[in-house]
Amino acid sequence: MSQQAPPLAVDDPINARILAVSEDRVAGFVERPFQHIADLAELELDVVIDRVRAMLDAGVIRRVRQTMLTTSLAPGALVAWEVSAEKLNHAFDWMFQQDPFSGHVVVRSADPASPGSQYKLWTTLKVPQGYDMDKHCRLLMQHTGAAGYRLMPAKKLFSLGVGHIRRRTLEPGSRTDEPGKVIDTDIVQLNDREWQVLAALKREFDCDEIVAEPWRKRAEEAGVEYDEFLSVARQLNERGVVGRFSTFLEHVKAVAGQQRVTRFNALFHWQVPPGREMEAGQEVGRHHVMTHAYWREGGPEFRNVNIMGVAHGLDKDLLLAHKKAIDEHLAEAGIDVGYTNVFWGGRSEIKPSEILPAAYEAWCQDQGINPAVMHAEN
Repeated sequence: MSQQAPPLAVDDPINARILAVSEDRVAGFVERPFQHIADLAELELDVVIDRVRAMLDAGVIRRVRQTMLTTSLAPGALVAWEVSAEKLNHAFDWMFQQDPFSGHVVVRSADPASPGSQYKLWTTLKVPQGYDMDKHCRLLMQHTGAAGYRLMPAKKLFSLGVGHIRRRTLEPGSRTDEPGKVIDTDIVQLNDREWQVLAALKREFDCDEIVAEPWRKRAEEAGVEYDEFLSVARQLNERGVVGRFSTFLEHVKAVAGQQRVTRFNALFHWQVPPGREMEAGQEVGRHHVMTHAYWREGGPEFRNVNIMGVAHGLDKDLLLAHKKAIDEHLAEAGIDVGYTNVFWGGRSEIKPSEILPAAYEAWCQDQGINPAVMHAEN
């Protein structure tokens, strides 16, 4: 008798228990991450491995990987691109397919009368240490036909996670008892051995790599002994550059005959008084619905907004109710909001931004560019 294939639906009771943990509750570096997921989900390890493999193979989980806090490893920014309607699809495709340093690529829309509505294409960008973001953006303009761009580096982060399954049942206003954690964006310098281990550590997992001890083969890949690999990984974790071990759901597209995990992607903007950015960011970031929250300067193009955040959901009205609850909380906290807006996501593709300096040098050479001309100027 053939073995029955595991269910693929994200709302299957066993899958839901796994995903409620594996999306964003495995913090930092863990030697046996799937055992850790099994322990928190109160399931057997073999069950977790079988289910994660099945969902990854079917595309329900789009990637499994150890994330890095790349804000500490490479200069980065949210970039809003001014692109004509005729060139929008080409620009989108080029940045997603040809630029490994552009991560999230999203077409966004807002009320046509609102500031910044002409910026239709939004990307996240990481440029490895030693290279210049503005130079990179000017090069992308040449390839895509973009008319302009606005670079918005994060000054501070206040929330960084996904957890779409856990967030489905949240009530508007649900938040932590304490203000959101502040995450700095200072760049950490690594030596060659640390980059070598990090490169193997951050690579996405194939189905056959979903095993009890997944780091053994990665140590071989990095060319170091297993104990040394674990030691360096733990040191990187202590230095604050390791994020979470995570299963990332395909949350926009319907795959394997299943419903979408989420339908709406909202980028919220708030303009708060100068000097109140840290406090406002922490108050926004403490709300459970926020997958990302940052202090970024939008500039005059976006009416000088300075706090931004992202939330996802299946119900647009419910997302707006979450936004209203955050607005009301800011008012209760005595933080005046001079202006606020929502940019809604449409077409989107997501991939992790490359951060390895050697990868940037190789990419420049593939583009026929001398890497030296892309160096940041001191």
